[in-house]
Amino acid sequence: MPNSAQVSPKNLSSLKEQTAKQVNIDEHLLPLDDVVKKYKTNLKIGLTTAQAEEEIEKQGYNQLTPPKKKSEIVKFLLQLTGGFSILLWIGAILCIIVYIINAAGNSDASPDNLYLGIVLMLVVIITGAFAYYQESKSEAIMDSFKDLIPRKATVLRDGVFQEIEPKYLVSGDIVQINTGDQVPADVLVFESYGCKVDNSSITGESEPQIRSKRCTNRNPLETENVAFFSTYCTEGKATGISTETTIEIEIRHFIHMITAFASTLGFTFFVAALCIGYSWLNAIIFFIGIIVANVPEGLLATVTVSLTLSAKQMAKKNCLVKNLQAVATLGSTSVICSDKTGTLTQNKMSVSHFWFNNETIEIDCPLGEMTKHEDIKRLYANKPSRFEDFLRVCTLCSKTKFKPDQDDVSLDKKECVGDASEIALFKFVNSIGIEVDQIRNKFPIVAEIPFNSVNKFHLTVHSLQEEHVSHKYLVCIKGAPERILTICYSMLIAGESRLMDAKSKATMNHIFDYLASKGERVLGFAEMYTNELDELFQDETRNKVNMEKISHFTFLGLMSLIDPARPEVPGAVHKCRMAGIRVYMVTGDHPTTAQAIAEKVGIISKEKKDILLLQNDLYQQMFIERKTIENLVHKAMVVPGEMLAKLKSAELDHIVSNVPEIVFARTSPQQKLMIIQSCQRMGFIAAATGDGVNDSPALKSANIGIAMGITGSDVSKQAADIILMDDNFASIVVGIEEGRVIFDNLKKSIAYTLASNFAEVMPFLVYVALGFPLALGTITILCIDLGTDIFPAISLAYERAETDIMKQQPRNSETDHLVTRRMFNRAYFQIGMIQASAGFMAYFIVMADHGFYITDLFNLRSSWDKKEVLIFDRFNVLW
Repeated sequence: MPNSAQVSPKNLSSLKEQTAKQVNIDEHLLPLDDVVKKYKTNLKIGLTTAQAEEEIEKQGYNQLTPPKKKSEIVKFLLQLTGGFSILLWIGAILCIIVYIINAAGNSDASPDNLYLGIVLMLVVIITGAFAYYQESKSEAIMDSFKDLIPRKATVLRDGVFQEIEPKYLVSGDIVQINTGDQVPADVLVFESYGCKVDNSSITGESEPQIRSKRCTNRNPLETENVAFFSTYCTEGKATGISTETTIEIEIRHFIHMITAFASTLGFTFFVAALCIGYSWLNAIIFFIGIIVANVPEGLLATVTVSLTLSAKQMAKKNCLVKNLQAVATLGSTSVICSDKTGTLTQNKMSVSHFWFNNETIEIDCPLGEMTKHEDIKRLYANKPSRFEDFLRVCTLCSKTKFKPDQDDVSLDKKECVGDASEIALFKFVNSIGIEVDQIRNKFPIVAEIPFNSVNKFHLTVHSLQEEHVSHKYLVCIKGAPERILTICYSMLIAGESRLMDAKSKATMNHIFDYLASKGERVLGFAEMYTNELDELFQDETRNKVNMEKISHFTFLGLMSLIDPARPEVPGAVHKCRMAGIRVYMVTGDHPTTAQAIAEKVGIISKEKKDILLLQNDLYQQMFIERKTIENLVHKAMVVPGEMLAKLKSAELDHIVSNVPEIVFARTSPQQKLMIIQSCQRMGFIAAATGDGVNDSPALKSANIGIAMGITGSDVSKQAADIILMDDNFASIVVGIEEGRVIFDNLKKSIAYTLASNFAEVMPFLVYVALGFPLALGTITILCIDLGTDIFPAISLAYERAETDIMKQQPRNSETDHLVTRRMFNRAYFQIGMIQASAGFMAYFIVMADHGFYITDLFNLRSSWDKKEVLIFDRFNVLW
């Protein structure tokens, strides 16, 4: 079964020794062929479907026994002792104590206090049962959401890599692990390309650990060739054999407020009653009455219903909430730090232009007609131009391939394995007529450095097998053009490698700036020949490139990809602006590309004529010379990652607080974290989107972390509070609106509850202070609260949004609580006073109708409460 040991290290070395005793694995010590024989697998075709089904019959599913949950009785008992329930339990116990004391001294003692104690306990039990029911219902709904984000494992079955649910993995499966994946079983690695895993949950090591095919230690926890179940791949990729497998704060604030108010008022009545001459037993009864009158018994059930309802509504709109408290927090969002690709755009990339042999070619025809494109036919026919070399690098520097069983599907509709950029390039070279599989077989890959946010390039090394070639290896690279140019000493022009001088680089920069200004993602391609493989890398693990040895590339050309903006995004961005919410773009794309897309979707509004690009001269002006930039609040700014790295925290804070429209370009995940922290320092409630492994710190740091449901890695989904099932920015805005609605409706429910509380307290006040007979008993109060009030309070949760809900400024979470002083005063002393006045009017009319005028009611309490005392009314009727 998968190893599931969860440890917290104090002494790492001794910890590993102790943990190793629990890890019964020795496959990492065996030759690979022996492991293959042991599990009856095949490195080329994997297991067959029949073998896998047979193994499932023998081993069972590859899943852990679920962690032990709290028993249902414990959950129920917790509902009976939380929130306001403690106050009611105290009241019930005091009532029973008072009855027992009275009964001990008087055989004719009234059972009213006993009844009240029993009723109070019933109230706690009934409301607790209702809250338990709602919580169980909420848990069931949230559990059902988990099924909407199934995890996948990539395995080799019947000679084809395919995605399956991890529980269907069996021993001997050939498993592929990519960046962002959770390792689906204990895996013996036999092929690795810069793979690193987060082993912190197993060994406590905070740094990602290298995984390669080498056995480096007898201890399975120390060796590099074992990746453990449930760890995450943070970088690179690997292939191996599967071995043996198997709103809370706001409500708390309100509870504290009401508890303090009720306790203070109750204690005041208690002291006042003693001073007037009441016995301490009767004073306690007054204290209980005040508590019962002030406690909104149905509030917690109302809150649970409201949050659950909102979570269900958001799920219908592709916004999946992982915990209910995130619903209310999302409503207070004041800044959104959004990715570009797939969130603001459609993530449906296609090749729009390419630059080769000193000319820029526009792709203006469908994929199916690419072979008829005049410029492509001309370049193809011109063999000396080496156009095929350019296409070869596009083909080799990629692992994208078609999914099986699509022979009858047109090229543009075929599904592929890979990200959107890779798929666009892959379909383009296929549409021209390139035999991709033939080229990849001719130049087998021997080493690879996958693309990451630090390198900003993807490098592959291929074996040259022809006898007549003078080199052993072909090195292909693609990535950010400005990054690729720094390692090129020549460029391909008219089939010849010409020295790349400063003028050539300036020309190339001008070309990809031009393409980027169209909102296109630009990639540069280059190649290099070498005889020394190991010199290219820093060590024998081949996880990091030796930059000094890869500075002799020949630049081949550029390709630009267009990813259309989602049509609904401009409207969503406009809605955010109307709601006082800032939208910052945080992307790894070129600043010019990012600015163009930001203008298309409205992040940089049309009114912003002056768009500042933060470069050295502007930085010097703003932060060294301390010159004031006029009307900075009315400008937009593009901040490249290289400048972001130079900014001090205070400088970044200055930009974030003063510039409402910002695009952060060529940023790393670490810089995204810096941006979010700066927003929070400036008092913003920050929501952040992310899809990669390295985005998880930013998602955890943000007030609301939002992961992508389609393109997001398992790590990012684990770290997020909300998952967008359609990766659509507009869904975030829907969530914010829903969050605002629920907060608005909860305020209505609480205001309604507080208003009636005042009317229930007043009878006790005049009872003690003026001596009137008690107009409203504690049992009657409970009947009102639970028999009538709770249903209107819950119904308010179903209120539709106010028409101006998205035109209001974001609420300040520090000052704008669910219950503010203004709302408390209005509910208690304005609306509550009106309710109390109406209640007393009815009280005086009924009493007068029975012969007791207002003047007769003063100090009538003592006689009224004593059954042995006879009273005459105005009509001389004996009472």
